[in-house]
Amino acid sequence: MVSPEVKDLCDLLRRVGDEELLPRFGHIGARLKCDGTLVTEADLAAQGRIAAELARRYPSIPLLGEEMSPADQTRALSDARAGIWCLDPLDGTSNYAAGIPVFGISLALIREGRAEIGLVYDPVRSECFRARVGEGAWLDGRRLSLPAGPKSLAECIAIVDFKRLEPAIAAGLAIHPPFRSQRSFGSVALDWCWLAAGRGHLYLHGGQKLWDYAAGRLIFSEAGGAGGCSAGIDVAVAEELSLSPRLAMAATDARLLDEWRRTLLAFGDAS
Repeated sequence: MVSPEVKDLCDLLRRVGDEELLPRFGHIGARLKCDGTLVTEADLAAQGRIAAELARRYPSIPLLGEEMSPADQTRALSDARAGIWCLDPLDGTSNYAAGIPVFGISLALIREGRAEIGLVYDPVRSECFRARVGEGAWLDGRRLSLPAGPKSLAECIAIVDFKRLEPAIAAGLAIHPPFRSQRSFGSVALDWCWLAAGRGHLYLHGGQKLWDYAAGRLIFSEAGGAGGCSAGIDVAVAEELSLSPRLAMAATDARLLDEWRRTLLAFGDAS
């Protein structure tokens, strides 16, 4: 049964997604930020509204939002003793600005270096994914529990973002794909959630920020998935908080993850 706190947060994301993101979708342009990524009026409106609500309800917990300045992000992360809210108000801004209906809101509560609550709302499909550490993952009223994956990589659907991968690994996957089929959706938060819902079996992304993966990774883990974020394919999953991009590698079960890792390392060694 969903706790009143988590239900209240789900309701908040639903309201903001339905009232701030959907009405603007297809009607506004984007501009470049100093880091080369896109931002829209919708990103800013959603972050402002969620930030105000969280400050009112949880005044002692700071917010780390994607649309804050780098200096404010660093300051928020350094003041995370009582926990920190980690928010991406519009994950998939490039999709949103281009009129592609794959985007969402991602919110996580992080304490002692790891996510305790994770919420991702997809306003286009009216799907709210949620998890609380140790209590499982849910899609609206349905509990998510991943079954064992296919018997081999050759039977898998892989979600792979090629742009940020090492060239040798990207080339190997493109020329000699070890999986049955490949997708790239453009929203990290939804990537993790769709894996948690069994809509794919393998995952690889070369550079995710904390606000991209904090909520979705918890949801995937609580659904029974294997893997996470680290500094590299052969590096252990990292739990400490960082603003640096991390590589994400995952699979729906540990056996597939091991085969996936060995395959990727072989592509890297062949360069």
